[in-house]
Amino acid sequence: MAWRRERGDAAERRALAHLRRQGLRLLASNYQCRAGEIDLVMRDGAHLVFVEVRQRSNPRFGGALASVDAAKQRRLVATARHYLHTTGADAPARFDVVAIDAADTLQWIRDAFRADDAY
Repeated sequence: MAWRRERGDAAERRALAHLRRQGLRLLASNYQCRAGEIDLVMRDGAHLVFVEVRQRSNPRFGGALASVDAAKQRRLVATARHYLHTTGADAPARFDVVAIDAADTLQWIRDAFRADDAY
Protein backbone atom coordinates (compact mmCIF):
# COMPACT_ATOMS: atom_id res chain seq x y z
CA MET A 1 0.00 0.00 0.00
CA ALA A 2 2.96 2.34 0.45
CA TRP A 3 3.40 2.37 -3.33
CA ARG A 4 -0.13 3.76 -3.68
CA ARG A 5 0.62 6.63 -1.33
CA GLU A 6 3.87 7.34 -3.20
CA ARG A 7 2.00 7.36 -6.53
CA GLY A 8 -0.66 9.63 -5.07
CA ASP A 9 1.95 12.00 -3.67
CA ALA A 10 3.70 12.12 -7.05
CA ALA A 11 0.40 12.86 -8.81
CA GLU A 12 -0.34 15.68 -6.35
CA ARG A 13 3.13 17.17 -6.86
CA ARG A 14 2.66 17.04 -10.62
CA ALA A 15 -0.79 18.64 -10.37
CA LEU A 16 0.55 21.33 -8.03
CA ALA A 17 3.41 22.17 -10.40
CA HIS A 18 0.96 22.40 -13.32
CA LEU A 19 -1.45 24.65 -11.42
CA ARG A 20 1.36 26.90 -10.20
CA ARG A 21 2.51 27.34 -13.80
CA GLN A 22 -1.04 28.49 -14.54
CA GLY A 23 -0.75 31.16 -11.85
CA LEU A 24 -2.55 29.52 -8.91
CA ARG A 25 -1.09 29.87 -5.40
CA LEU A 26 -1.06 27.04 -2.84
CA LEU A 27 -2.84 27.72 0.46
CA ALA A 28 -3.02 24.18 1.89
CA SER A 29 -2.36 20.61 0.89
CA ASN A 30 -4.06 17.48 2.16
CA TYR A 31 -6.56 19.44 4.25
CA GLN A 32 -8.42 16.95 6.46
CA CYS A 33 -11.42 16.92 8.71
CA ARG A 34 -14.00 14.31 9.70
CA ALA A 35 -15.84 14.75 6.40
CA GLY A 36 -12.82 13.90 4.26
CA GLU A 37 -9.74 15.33 2.63
CA ILE A 38 -9.04 17.93 -0.04
CA ASP A 39 -5.81 17.38 -1.93
CA LEU A 40 -5.02 21.03 -2.69
CA VAL A 41 -6.54 24.33 -1.62
CA MET A 42 -5.39 27.11 -3.91
CA ARG A 43 -6.07 30.70 -4.80
CA ASP A 44 -6.80 31.72 -8.38
CA GLY A 45 -7.16 35.49 -8.33
CA ALA A 46 -10.11 36.24 -6.05
CA HIS A 47 -11.29 32.59 -6.01
CA LEU A 48 -10.54 29.81 -3.58
CA VAL A 49 -10.06 26.59 -5.50
CA PHE A 50 -10.56 23.16 -3.94
CA VAL A 51 -8.67 20.68 -6.10
CA GLU A 52 -9.18 16.92 -6.21
CA VAL A 53 -6.29 15.07 -7.85
CA ARG A 54 -7.16 11.67 -9.33
CA GLN A 55 -4.86 9.23 -11.06
CA ARG A 56 -5.87 5.95 -12.63
CA SER A 57 -3.52 3.57 -14.37
CA ASN A 58 -6.34 1.40 -15.69
CA PRO A 59 -9.35 2.85 -17.53
CA ARG A 60 -11.37 -0.31 -16.90
CA PHE A 61 -13.62 1.38 -14.33
CA GLY A 62 -14.07 4.69 -16.12
CA GLY A 63 -10.74 6.36 -15.52
CA ALA A 64 -9.65 9.15 -13.22
CA LEU A 65 -12.43 11.62 -14.00
CA ALA A 66 -15.21 9.09 -13.53
CA SER A 67 -13.89 8.30 -10.05
CA VAL A 68 -15.06 11.70 -8.78
CA ASP A 69 -18.60 10.43 -8.35
CA ALA A 70 -21.52 12.00 -6.45
CA ALA A 71 -20.44 10.51 -3.13
CA LYS A 72 -16.91 11.88 -3.53
CA GLN A 73 -18.31 15.27 -4.51
CA ARG A 74 -20.45 15.37 -1.35
CA ARG A 75 -17.39 14.61 0.80
CA LEU A 76 -15.37 17.32 -0.97
CA VAL A 77 -18.14 19.88 -0.48
CA ALA A 78 -18.48 19.02 3.21
CA THR A 79 -14.71 19.28 3.69
CA ALA A 80 -14.61 22.59 1.81
CA ARG A 81 -17.36 23.96 4.05
CA HIS A 82 -15.31 22.94 7.07
CA TYR A 83 -12.26 24.69 5.62
CA LEU A 84 -14.24 27.87 4.96
CA HIS A 85 -15.76 27.84 8.44
CA THR A 86 -12.47 27.06 10.19
CA THR A 87 -10.37 29.61 8.32
CA GLY A 88 -13.02 32.29 8.07
CA ALA A 89 -12.26 32.59 4.38
CA ASP A 90 -14.80 34.70 2.56
CA ALA A 91 -14.23 34.37 -1.16
CA PRO A 92 -15.98 32.80 -4.11
CA ALA A 93 -15.00 29.15 -4.35
CA ARG A 94 -14.94 26.46 -7.00
CA PHE A 95 -14.11 22.78 -7.30
CA ASP A 96 -11.51 21.70 -9.85
CA VAL A 97 -10.32 18.22 -10.73
CA VAL A 98 -6.91 17.30 -12.05
CA ALA A 99 -7.13 13.87 -13.68
CA ILE A 100 -4.12 11.84 -14.77
CA ASP A 101 -5.04 8.91 -16.98
CA ALA A 102 -3.41 5.62 -17.91
CA ALA A 103 -1.42 7.32 -20.70
CA ASP A 104 -0.05 9.76 -18.05
CA THR A 105 -1.98 12.64 -19.63
CA LEU A 106 -2.88 15.42 -17.20
CA GLN A 107 -6.26 17.09 -17.63
CA TRP A 108 -7.31 20.11 -15.54
CA ILE A 109 -11.07 20.60 -15.31
CA ARG A 110 -11.93 23.99 -13.88
CA ASP A 111 -15.24 24.26 -12.08
CA ALA A 112 -15.71 20.49 -12.47
CA PHE A 113 -18.84 20.51 -10.31
CA ARG A 114 -20.85 22.86 -8.12
CA ALA A 115 -21.64 22.46 -4.43
CA ASP A 116 -25.34 22.46 -5.30
CA ASP A 117 -24.81 19.59 -7.76
CA ALA A 118 -23.30 17.38 -5.07
CA TYR A 119 -26.57 17.17 -3.10
